[in-house]
Amino acid sequence: MDVMPQQPPESPDSTEPPLEPPETGPVPPDPDLAELPPLSLRTTLRRAAMGAVAAAVLVTGAVVAVPDNEKKSAPPPAPGPVSRALKARDMGSPASLSDLTALIGDRQQWVGTHPSDAPSWALLGTAFVEWGQRSADAAYYGRAEQALKRSLAIQPGENGNTAAWVGLATLANARHDFVTAKKWGETVRARQPKQWNVYPALIDAYNGLGDYKSANTALEKFTALHSGAPALLRTAQRYRDLGRREDAQADAQAAADRATTPAQKAECLYLLGELAWERGEPDKAVAQYSAALWTDRAHPSLAGRARALVALGRTDEAERDYKEALANLPRPEYMLELGELYDSLGRDEDARSQYAQLGEALTRDDGGGVDNALLRGRFETDHGDSAAAVKLLKAEWDRSHRSAAVADALGWALHRSGDSSSALQYATRAVATDGRSAPYMAHLGAIQQALNDYGPARRNLAEALLINPHFSPLEGPAAQKALDALGGPPADVPQPARGPGSAAKPRPVAPAPQRHAPVKAPASHVLSSR
Repeated sequence: MDVMPQQPPESPDSTEPPLEPPETGPVPPDPDLAELPPLSLRTTLRRAAMGAVAAAVLVTGAVVAVPDNEKKSAPPPAPGPVSRALKARDMGSPASLSDLTALIGDRQQWVGTHPSDAPSWALLGTAFVEWGQRSADAAYYGRAEQALKRSLAIQPGENGNTAAWVGLATLANARHDFVTAKKWGETVRARQPKQWNVYPALIDAYNGLGDYKSANTALEKFTALHSGAPALLRTAQRYRDLGRREDAQADAQAAADRATTPAQKAECLYLLGELAWERGEPDKAVAQYSAALWTDRAHPSLAGRARALVALGRTDEAERDYKEALANLPRPEYMLELGELYDSLGRDEDARSQYAQLGEALTRDDGGGVDNALLRGRFETDHGDSAAAVKLLKAEWDRSHRSAAVADALGWALHRSGDSSSALQYATRAVATDGRSAPYMAHLGAIQQALNDYGPARRNLAEALLINPHFSPLEGPAAQKALDALGGPPADVPQPARGPGSAAKPRPVAPAPQRHAPVKAPASHVLSSR
């Protein structure tokens, strides 16, 4: 069963692009853009499409069976998938994967017979960006760029086609090119300051650049122009980035309560899971991730749940979830997490194999124009060449990508390469931005320990383990060992609660083998920079 929707040409008296496929034969889509979704997602989409067909049959059957005198009270058929996708876009919410697929197919068919429709090219390009993000297939970014440039060639942005400019900003963010995203976003804002849909792209760009003041300003403008669950979710994410996790929790819960679609609600539940995980409450995180998956089976919450299951000592279940997550959504960060789980369990060959797959995935992303310097640098720091990681991350910093995440990664790479003095400023900057991040605080504590600054080192290591003792299957135990070597936590640092259900007493994690360092990828698998 082909899940891509089919769209006939317009009727002779039609003046508007069709939004739903009628029951007639198909027209071949543009051959340059007519690609099916990635194989890893076809099963999910086929199930969703079959469900939609079944629902349509049920609705039709119900209408036929209603007596004449009761037809007026029968509910109208549900909106079609393309209409639902457009409604989600207009609300600033994610569409379901099946609806997004229908929208892409609909617009492909339309521009194949109406190649001068600039808005449809812009809509298609933006949909390709979203598909590329949600399928972890960077090849779609090239198609998105083609469609967006085609739209601008037909109708320049200066002549009102700001939708294509917003699409280019979103595409640049997806490729982690935050300087370019900022340029396109600010161009739109200068011309159309009340165009609300440019502000999410600007927020992402400013966050990637570490310009948090501008990100706050863009968020304030966005929430003034747009309300409901999307605005609450954006605010929650901003609070999270600033370490204000209680505020983030409140807004994320409010967003979940006000969500109007399964895909939107799943996004909110996923964020609640992330917040529970970062607070060191893996049992609550598992519940939230599971709720997200129950709400939207296609939502990428499996890897989050796997991470929390590791913290609970349920490593077999975690491995299962990681493998299923990678089968559906082969994101490089999931590959690194699974590799480090294998590493922590002493499964060295499995870890090396996973790291090799990570290298292949990053190479594929390179071909789609994605800048994965941050993830590549993190890998090289702990499993490859730390000096190469420093070079890679320093280049990232020099191109103005100065987020807390890059500061932390660069500081850690400098420390691991033997330059703890230079590392300190970057690690301090990361913690100053998010002082409730267990990884950032653990890294800062380890750097301070190397510099013989034992008091601050003890405090930061203790705080990291208090926040989330299982933040990493490799670095968590290393932080505990470093703290023990310093004589344990300071007396004035609160200790975790020991009540029922406390995250301080998870199921025992399988003991890691006695090694002095994590598994290193073999020389042939060390990830080279672009």
